[in-house]
Amino acid sequence: MSQASRSGCPINLTLEQLGDRWSLIVIRDLMFGNRRTYGDLLAQSEEGIASNILADRLKRLVAAGLLTRRPDPQHRQKGIYSLTESAIQLLPLLAQMAAWGRRHTAASHELSVRAELLEQGGPALWEAFMEELRHLHLGAPRPQRSVFGELQAAYENAMR
Repeated sequence: MSQASRSGCPINLTLEQLGDRWSLIVIRDLMFGNRRTYGDLLAQSEEGIASNILADRLKRLVAAGLLTRRPDPQHRQKGIYSLTESAIQLLPLLAQMAAWGRRHTAASHELSVRAELLEQGGPALWEAFMEELRHLHLGAPRPQRSVFGELQAAYENAMR
């Protein structure tokens, strides 16, 4: 963090890192959409994030230790973004936010299907998904179950 915190309250400190309009959306897109490049994040944004905002958020999230960026072996000027362990541990928070949004907002069925599965699966499913995210982003061994695949299949089925 480049400036002093307003307080040492853990909720405040979390909001100082994640409380802007776009940071959790970028993390969501890496986590649930496996969008790993700037181009994918920009082109596939349901919310239409502006290019300058995306570039800024990616820099902030890397500086905060929530993402890493490595060079793309296919193109020297491009980067591939990965979630760090601390970002992966945001999954239960995102699952709870999505569950709340399903109950208290006019969320679309198609965009809620993954949230519904995560809510139904609870902490056991979240942990299985976090194991898979560790494989995808941190190089951990591949788990037997692909929660990402299950969530993606449900989403694609809902979009049909």
